[in-house]
Parts: sequence; structure tokens; C-alpha cells
Amino acid sequence: MAKDRTPDKSRATGGGATRSGGRAGGRTRPPTQVVAQQRPWGLIAAAIAVVVFAAAVIYYAVAQVQEADALRVDSIDEIAGAATYELEGAGEHVQTPVDYEQSPPVGGEHDPVWADCTGTVYDVDIRHENAVHSLEHGAVWITYDPEQVSDAGVETLAGLVEGVSGRMLSPYEGQDSPISVQSWGEQLKVDSADDERIKQFADLMTYKAGEFPEPGATCERPDFLADPALESDDAGAPTAP
Repeated sequence: MAKDRTPDKSRATGGGATRSGGRAGGRTRPPTQVVAQQRPWGLIAAAIAVVVFAAAVIYYAVAQVQEADALRVDSIDEIAGAATYELEGAGEHVQTPVDYEQSPPVGGEHDPVWADCTGTVYDVDIRHENAVHSLEHGAVWITYDPEQVSDAGVETLAGLVEGVSGRMLSPYEGQDSPISVQSWGEQLKVDSADDERIKQFADLMTYKAGEFPEPGATCERPDFLADPALESDDAGAPTAP
């Protein structure tokens, strides 16, 4: 007897048995991967740090400006304890020692050579007649008694002088106050290097136009800086009349 030629329906699709979980005769779809969105916390933290740093810098700058404004004065009369002396003319040039009325001196006759006053810190008692010539050029001269001012105090004073043209600092043996600040015709004496009036005086009187005889004169004197004349050099020498 001949066999039935009817096709096997199980082979009709050509795929064989259906796969588990899939549609009969079809392909399975790969599972969809869900990716959670990541927040850039590192960038956010960095941005916050930058903002905080910028705010701190601005705050510091504003505080510095406010402090400077609080210390600012527009007249020598606003500085408590500052004295003003009437000086006639610029003072003649002399090469002999001068007997000054004020100690340290604030003006008068002086040596033809001025002391370098380009933000100069001396560690010796420079000749007073040369220092007075610097005052004539508009400089502020800060002096201290080395017996009364500590090394830390001297460093504080040097910080007000170094790098500032029109200022100089030197020890002054035997002065009647720990610290004294001079410009041409003005003077302030204080007990501490931390006294804010020192900075007020220096900021006001350094090259203050109209307050000294020779505006526009230079403070540079490299020969004096290299070999400063000393007050002790005049010991026993006659003084100018």
C-alpha cells in the first residue's frame, strides 16, 4: 500500500519546535536594557567649590578695602599725637653736623647728599643730616630705638617700607620713644610697631604734594645705599651754627 504523501505540518514552517517563551515559528526579541541616568555629582561638587572660593576671594577683597578706608586719613590733624613744626624754606646745605631742635629731626639744614629712600631698610643709624635731605625730597623716615623694639617689631616696620619709594627705615640710638615717624615738618611718636597710626602717617605723607620743599626730586641714591654715612662718624665733630 502506498504511504500518505501529506506533508508533515510540524515541518511546514521549517523551524522545528517553538522556543520557550517565544512565538511559535518566530525569533525571540532580546530583553530591553534600561539604563538609569547618572547625575554628574563630581562636576556639581567642583562647580560649588569654585563658587565658594570666588565668594571667599570677593569677601576678602571687600574686607581689605573696607579696612583701608577705615584707616584712611586726609589730614595730619586726623592722626592723634602727630605734631607739626613750622620750617622756613628748604634748609641750606651744610657738610658739618647740625644741632637739630627735634630728635629725630624733621627738617632744617642738611647734607648735600640725601640718603637713599626707595623703600630702603637700613640696619645702621644713618647720618641724620643725610636723612633730613631725604625728607626734603618728600620721603617718610621711620626710626626705632633698637633697645626698645624687638626683632619682630622691626620686621613689622620693614613691611611698611620695603618696596615703597619715598620711605626708609633705620635704627636711631637713644631716641625718646620706641618708634618715631618723620616727614618734612611732621612727626609722630608711638610705642608699638603695631600702632595703626604709623601706616596712616606713612600713607598720608609719602610724597605728599605741597608738604615738602622739593617735589619731583628723586629718592634714588645708590652710592649712599652701597656705603651709608653713619651718625657715629660725626662723633666729636663741630656742629653747624
